[in-house]
Amino acid sequence: MSQNNIYEYLLDRDTVSNKLLLVAKNDKDAIKISHTATFLDYKTFILPDLRLSYGDDLRSFQAELHELIEALYGYYNCNKKKILISPIRTLLMPLPKKEFFPSIEIEFASNIKIQELKNKLYYWGYHFVDIVTQKAEVSFRGDIIDIYPLGGNRAYRISLFDEDVESIREFDINTQKSIQDEIEFIHIIPALLGLNQKQYEEWQNRVKQSHFDVFVKDIDSLGFWYLDELGKNFVQFFDTILVEDMSSELDEIYSLDTPLISKDNFSSLSIIPKAKKFRELEVINPNAIIKSNSAKKITIIAKNESIVRGSELVSFNGLIFVYKDIILNLISDSEVIISLNKPAKRKKVKKASILLDELKVGDYVVHENHGVGLFKGIEKRVVLGATREFVLIEYQNEDMLLIPVENLNVIDRFIADSGSLPILDKMGKASFKRLKSKVKEKLFAIASQIINLSAQRHLKKGIILKKDILEHKIFMSEAGFIHTPDQEEAIEAILSDMASGKMMDRLLSADVGFGKTEVAMNGMFVAWKNGYQSMMVAPTTLLSSQHFKSLKERFSKYNIQIAKLDRFTTTKAKKEILKGLEEGTIDIVVGTHALLKAKFKKLAFVVIDEEHKFGVKQKEALKEIAINVHLLSMSATPIPRSLNMALSQVKSFSEILTPPIQRQGVRTFVKSYDDKIIKEAITRELRRGGQIFYVFNSIAQIEEKRRVLLNLMPNLRVALLHSKISAKQTEEDMIKFEAGEYDVMLSTSIVESGIHMPKANTMIVDGADRFGIADLHQLRGRVGRGGKEGYCYFMVEDKDNLSEQAKKRLLALESHSNLGSGAVLAFHDLEIRGGGNIIGEAQSGHIKQIGYSLYIRMLEDTIKELSGQTKEKDEPQVDIKLTIDAYLNEELIKEDRLRLELYRRLSQCNNRAEVYEIEEEIADRFGKLDTISRQFIDVMVMKVLAKEQNITKIVNAKEKVFIEFSDGRERVMLKSYSKDDDDLIATVMEYLKK
Repeated sequence: MSQNNIYEYLLDRDTVSNKLLLVAKNDKDAIKISHTATFLDYKTFILPDLRLSYGDDLRSFQAELHELIEALYGYYNCNKKKILISPIRTLLMPLPKKEFFPSIEIEFASNIKIQELKNKLYYWGYHFVDIVTQKAEVSFRGDIIDIYPLGGNRAYRISLFDEDVESIREFDINTQKSIQDEIEFIHIIPALLGLNQKQYEEWQNRVKQSHFDVFVKDIDSLGFWYLDELGKNFVQFFDTILVEDMSSELDEIYSLDTPLISKDNFSSLSIIPKAKKFRELEVINPNAIIKSNSAKKITIIAKNESIVRGSELVSFNGLIFVYKDIILNLISDSEVIISLNKPAKRKKVKKASILLDELKVGDYVVHENHGVGLFKGIEKRVVLGATREFVLIEYQNEDMLLIPVENLNVIDRFIADSGSLPILDKMGKASFKRLKSKVKEKLFAIASQIINLSAQRHLKKGIILKKDILEHKIFMSEAGFIHTPDQEEAIEAILSDMASGKMMDRLLSADVGFGKTEVAMNGMFVAWKNGYQSMMVAPTTLLSSQHFKSLKERFSKYNIQIAKLDRFTTTKAKKEILKGLEEGTIDIVVGTHALLKAKFKKLAFVVIDEEHKFGVKQKEALKEIAINVHLLSMSATPIPRSLNMALSQVKSFSEILTPPIQRQGVRTFVKSYDDKIIKEAITRELRRGGQIFYVFNSIAQIEEKRRVLLNLMPNLRVALLHSKISAKQTEEDMIKFEAGEYDVMLSTSIVESGIHMPKANTMIVDGADRFGIADLHQLRGRVGRGGKEGYCYFMVEDKDNLSEQAKKRLLALESHSNLGSGAVLAFHDLEIRGGGNIIGEAQSGHIKQIGYSLYIRMLEDTIKELSGQTKEKDEPQVDIKLTIDAYLNEELIKEDRLRLELYRRLSQCNNRAEVYEIEEEIADRFGKLDTISRQFIDVMVMKVLAKEQNITKIVNAKEKVFIEFSDGRERVMLKSYSKDDDDLIATVMEYLKK
């Protein structure tokens, strides 16, 4: 697709019809066309690239359908000269007509009929939820309406007084807090189509009678296949023209599928002619081009003036500047057009601040004194004549523990490696205390070792490695891709550590395929430039050979000697490599633990990949080697922030959270188990030359499953992977799989984390309802890592017998390919497990019984204690027993899970300001606090103040209030005016604030 053809075609048309539809091969080309037309002052609207097969479940394409509605709304309501641009696959189905794109405006001080608004939004396709976190969701809570309409990237909170609009504000979907500035009015457009009740119900009935197999038969899943009179054939309706010949694309599409729009619609379309005057221009040095074409008309395109000022342009004389965010580089006999803009960067993976759904009834929790129990929910109890809320936890023999909600911080969700279930502890028995002190001893040993090692390294002078700025810039530009901002930051940090004269000890965490190796290679390059050697150690032969390949490729231009040492190296070669390392003729060596005995002439930089997978002895050897050199550890699992902070004096951390530009993401489908679907999914992947992961979580029946697959497709090459197969065999199979000698990898659970398999882009999870949501997310993250889109099929045995919870979980996964609270939770779990691993005792049985979260909390305390950051003493729990009604009222906050989340955050507050901040947030999200809820906030403030003053107990008997201390001071008695709630609170507060 050439921009010069488009440019000339549009330039020569004085009167391009206002019904022009340009058809591109894919979304990348569509963007290029849009840039060209925008330069010529057309308003362009791009339809998303909808790669659907007839009958697909549309929930997996929710984001694209939203884009489609937004683009069509914009197009239909635009009165300037405009062009519609669409990738060819999007036009294979009828698309909605103009009359279904109305909008409503809600303005300040206007009157809203709530029931009417609810009905309208329902027929317009909005989802009603208790908390709004993404587009097309709305929530009605008393006097507050939250809505995230399509058409922009902002969510709004409307506060009502009765039916009048009192204020409209934006709010942040991550923190759920609103932004202070008020807005005059907002615009709401349909989330699907702007229909009335009759049209909506007719559409719904057509969908209900569908014969397609989807998880839920509703408009979200199938609506667009049954538009009928609501849609039209765009190819016929518009003045449609192809931007290039697409016969091979059309042949491929119609050989695999029978779309609703038939092939002959496309055969009569004309193609944009080739350009005669203009040709595309490759801009490396703009100044040289301007100089050699100085007689021509020269136009410079830039997003804004600061880009021009920051550019390398020598002079601005005689140049015409156009400020647009587009890329277009063309040249003709009389004219030159140059763009200074860079291609767009990808967004970061968000870390969420609110962890919803963190505790579900029936989850395992761990209490810091009583051990592991089952979470049974929240309930109200009347104690001493006052109503309070308690969290119920069940222990062995159905013993129940009631924890006042203000002390929720003593429990944590129990997190262990997937699949291992804990044993419930017995309440009041000393066994858990003993276990805790054992773990504490062990942690002391580990932590003191970490701190001593670090002290030894700090005493040594670091090897100073300086970089040549220009040379390094050139080296970075040869990577073959644009570095993400996180990568640049990590590289910068590593190189400045190396030049600082101290010993580097840095941990780099980033998901597979996010470019950790590239970061490490920058360090190796600098070491080589300074005349030193580098070594890279990986726990498996497969990983080391993957790294070796990357290094060979990346350093091919330079005279750098690279060697690889692992099990497969012959004895003769091994001898030569070891000799080369000792004599300094080899610059970089990659390998497994076979390297640990090597001697080096001038070693300066060691990179350890996936350190937690090495055995104990190997770790010791690694530590020995790494004492006098710069050390970079790389890990594919993230690590909790609090642990980073505790370790900050010992290690420095870098994280890469931005996915590479070309990464496509994953489409998820939830299906009932059916051989046909399995066969279709496997065939779909093999057709595009890919491979398949098939996850089946039972070692006992896995052989049987393999036979089933071979009966379905006799020529399938299937590899088996599970814990009973020897490590050597596993590794050989993995190497064969990577080389493409197998089609399907049939394995029991999580497919090994650190391995990059760009060809494996379909994942089938058999019995998905039996996995936790965090595991499903991790599994899904194994595919769609290269430039190809991944497909993930979650198969369930019997969808009619699934619990509501399980259904909800799976639907959420289907519609958010990468967002949603599940991803946050998965990330949280991963972080916590990663934290357990980094210390290297992950395999010990201790963690299994106390869970990672408590383990990490204890570890942080131990490290702080040993490195002298603070002397931790066991914090006294404050026991507040006042006869006042204090809890978050469910009339204010209806959902248990939202109350629980707020209780959890309030119980972790360390000062008054934090408590009041949450109070403001509650008022903002749920409306004005009533007396009972406000009194609960007061109790939380008392708790924080009492902790600061070493108070352990605040109780009252009628109007007398007693206060007890942990440091042996005498107890204090206060007298309140009366035994009313407000008097008691005032009396205690006055004392505490003195």
